[in-house]
Amino acid sequence: MNTKKTVLTVAGAGVLAGVIGLGVLAMPAGANEPPPSLPQISADELVQSVAQGKIPALAGKVSATENLGLPMKLLPQGTNAASVYADGQGHFRATLPGKTSEKTFVEDGTTLWAWDSAKKTVTKSAHGDLTSKVPTGTDAATFGKDALNLVRQYSDVKVDGTARVAGRPAYELVVTPKPTERTLLRELRLAVDSETRLPLRAEVLANGQSDPALKVEFTELTVGPQDPSLFKFTPPAGATVQERSAKDKPDAGAMHKDMEGLLQSLNLKTVGDGWDTTFVAKLPGDLNGMLSQAPNGRGKGMDVTALLKQFGKQVSYPGVNGYVFSTKVATALVTDDGRVAVGAVPEQVLVEALGVK
Repeated sequence: MNTKKTVLTVAGAGVLAGVIGLGVLAMPAGANEPPPSLPQISADELVQSVAQGKIPALAGKVSATENLGLPMKLLPQGTNAASVYADGQGHFRATLPGKTSEKTFVEDGTTLWAWDSAKKTVTKSAHGDLTSKVPTGTDAATFGKDALNLVRQYSDVKVDGTARVAGRPAYELVVTPKPTERTLLRELRLAVDSETRLPLRAEVLANGQSDPALKVEFTELTVGPQDPSLFKFTPPAGATVQERSAKDKPDAGAMHKDMEGLLQSLNLKTVGDGWDTTFVAKLPGDLNGMLSQAPNGRGKGMDVTALLKQFGKQVSYPGVNGYVFSTKVATALVTDDGRVAVGAVPEQVLVEALGVK
């Protein structure tokens, strides 16, 4: 495992991904409510306490919003009004409502149940089939300290005051790129519950934008014992139950080899470090060749060239043509000879990463 890349991922966009994975996130109370007065705490102390924290018994409403500048939404339906529950003992429940249906997930300690009311199907997975071996040897406090030390090579990390999130007092942890970093991102903000150390709100802010590009937050949160029946599940009458077991799982070893083979075929590598990190790859062929084999719009299928022009910007550099795709938090460059560069960086950084003159 590349420890440096792993920690960078956790510290950057992974901060948000980790919060979402926990399923415990939050939202501010009234805008006119003054921020709470809390004891002072250093960034080091706050990060380590979050790393050591555990999810307590709770009930809450979760909202996730995006403003990435994409022509389509990436967040699944229901993530803007999800309900989450935990009993503090590793049992969880989450419900994602749709317009006319809902999806419910229940972890009862031995089994994970997934109910889709639209399809009237229940997927049942044994708890042991869902777990995988995770490298051990580093305790949470040490990892938090190491992560913070590494992030500080490229970022300024500080506790920037306090806030009220879903009515609960919280510290605001802010990670800002150093002035030497060339990135589209302005800062990452994490509101941390002052009592439980739960991440209550996570925001990704881009340069030149007043609203967060991505925000996940609690709209309601109550910490305390929950009804044990919430963490039990009985398939509804008429539902089709599908059971998954270890034999249904993809072979991890085979998947790892396949992934390694794919990365090797793409010649995937990273250029730069910190916020400037760019992923560079080589497609199996040149762009013009692949486009010529794609449907041209005169028959069945999609006019890929028109699609590229619609969502991308055609660019030209000495000896190289291609397309640039931009969002508020990331940029991708695909050249005519099949090279690709992606990162949370401006176009010029991608050009340099590809070695285009």
